[in-house]
Amino acid sequence: MTSPIKPPEGNWWDQKINRRETVWLGLGGIWSIILFGWMSVWTRTGDQNPTGETYEVSAEEFREKMATYEDAAEETEDGLVPDGTDVYLAGMRFMWDGAPVVLETGVEYDIHLTSYDVQHGFSLRPEANLSKQINLQVLPGYEWVVPMEFDEPGTYHIICNEFCGQGHRTMHGTIVVTEGV
Repeated sequence: MTSPIKPPEGNWWDQKINRRETVWLGLGGIWSIILFGWMSVWTRTGDQNPTGETYEVSAEEFREKMATYEDAAEETEDGLVPDGTDVYLAGMRFMWDGAPVVLETGVEYDIHLTSYDVQHGFSLRPEANLSKQINLQVLPGYEWVVPMEFDEPGTYHIICNEFCGQGHRTMHGTIVVTEGV
């Protein structure tokens, strides 16, 4: 079978590059360097990147933290109301341990994220506006503490956006945000 792409005729690789092509290649290279520098500055100064600290933690250690958190939290029809500003969520096939949870607007919470088994994606988005969302990777063996504050009341869906097995499509959770005092 022959290739549908015909090679150019002649010795094209030894031909001199046209001056216009050289200018455009130079401009493209300069623009690439500008964009690379801009991205580097933006990730350090911009307010769009999730921050927080990461700790190494075993699944057993996090399960102990989760048990302490659940014992101190108040259980309601809508979900767990945390005792303080620390919220613990753990991904596991095929659910979110610690969800549903009930939080208040205007309060900054430290969301402690981990996975008990495999890598999961943590996608959090409001029910009313699916184009607003945050996407994080949750890894086993690490506890990522992400500070979050909710401005608008409503139901926020937690969806695993990293394929984790046959039951992946059922891996949902919720955070119910109520109007703060």
